[in-house]
Amino acid sequence: MTIERTKQSIGQHLLASIAVVLSLGAQAAPFDDEQVKRGEYLARAGDCVACHTLEGGELFAGGLRLSTPLGDVIATNITSSKTAGIGNYTLEQFDDAVRKGIRADGKYLYPAMPYTSYAKTTDEDIEAMYAYFMSGVAPVETRPPATELPFPFNIRLSMAVWNALFLDDEPYQPDPSQNAEWNRGAYLAQGLTHCSTCHSPRNFLMAEMSSKDLAGGEVSVWYAPNITSDVNSGIGGWSTEELVHYMKTGNIAKGQASGPMAEAIDHSLQYLTDADLHAIAVYLKTVPAVVQEGIEKPVYAWGSAVNAVHRSRSGAWPENPDEMTGAQLYDGYCAACHQAHGEGTFDTLLPALYQNTATGRPETNNLAMVILQGIHRVSEGHEIRMPGFAHELSDQQIATLSNYLIQTYGNPQAEVTVGQVENLRAGKTSAPDLVLFARVAMVVGVIVLLIVLIALMRRRRRRVTNHRY
Repeated sequence: MTIERTKQSIGQHLLASIAVVLSLGAQAAPFDDEQVKRGEYLARAGDCVACHTLEGGELFAGGLRLSTPLGDVIATNITSSKTAGIGNYTLEQFDDAVRKGIRADGKYLYPAMPYTSYAKTTDEDIEAMYAYFMSGVAPVETRPPATELPFPFNIRLSMAVWNALFLDDEPYQPDPSQNAEWNRGAYLAQGLTHCSTCHSPRNFLMAEMSSKDLAGGEVSVWYAPNITSDVNSGIGGWSTEELVHYMKTGNIAKGQASGPMAEAIDHSLQYLTDADLHAIAVYLKTVPAVVQEGIEKPVYAWGSAVNAVHRSRSGAWPENPDEMTGAQLYDGYCAACHQAHGEGTFDTLLPALYQNTATGRPETNNLAMVILQGIHRVSEGHEIRMPGFAHELSDQQIATLSNYLIQTYGNPQAEVTVGQVENLRAGKTSAPDLVLFARVAMVVGVIVLLIVLIALMRRRRRRVTNHRY
């Protein structure tokens, strides 16, 4: 009997060893060039480089700090390094990380990594992306610092509950009532290009609000606008061709990309095929409209050409720079490029300031942020550079200039305050203090639990007492 068991055990170990060798051999086998190339395109669509590459750093080596209401999440190394990256990941482990938010070591990722959107990706596309990252991405042997969020969010296991509540891990299912182009656009927009990650508002648990899909949301100090089919606050008044051109270049008469959207275009969208961009535009044009109250006409339809520079030259300028008028600030810092009437240049590379979403939206963070940080992009061979004035203008001056632009060229109901500029300059957001909320909730929960336990103990004692007598 002992000999038989020994033989059986040896046989089992031998079979297991053969399975491991075959598995390793399969992983070591070279990937098909076409599959790798396709995986690279899909990784571009997913904009993986934007979060996992530091400016001036090595591709996908991680280290970028992503600001969230819970604290900074530090992007990891996702190169093919076997010591610092994901080079040892199996296809199944790669799939779990990308679509389920679970690392190879079993720990949970935070949804700053948009796995809730990537979950829509098909098995075939995941395999292609795996092929690209394993054989098309050079290994980089650097280890970024680990993410350290404050208690209780440093307990990654809590994400299991979050996933159970908010993660839909079913891949995209084509809508039979729509054509192939619409379904392709829906697949990309809902999945790899993860539009809702930025453009949807979130609840107090930082999950996207499906009832307001693509209705606009905060991205740190920036605002990702409504891109539903609403005519006034969304993109209902944009043509399909305008949407395609915007995603390709970030620059049309109605509006210009800045902040995170400019990064998405620079790193991702401009590399997609025209067919895929057109499919995304076709899909977005059908997203149910979410109406923002108080917006009475399209946000790109406010204002007209006005020459107000002459007002700045009619009297002496104040000695205190904070007392300068908006016209004086515009004359000194803006008119040389955007022209006296605010009309910009004829080729629209320097845009008009009227009939422009930058000055027409009631949400004004983006306007103030552009004045603070500027814009530097390269689109279709043209360098687009607007200097930032954070080091030259005070909070008061930026608020004054912003309000001048809004009142002269945009929606007069909008406003930029000095306190708002101060917070934006410091990187402070208007998001609720979720750390404090979570800690208070935990304390309240413990108190409630203690009250329940004490009540149960008292009830038990009463039963024992009554039983004795």
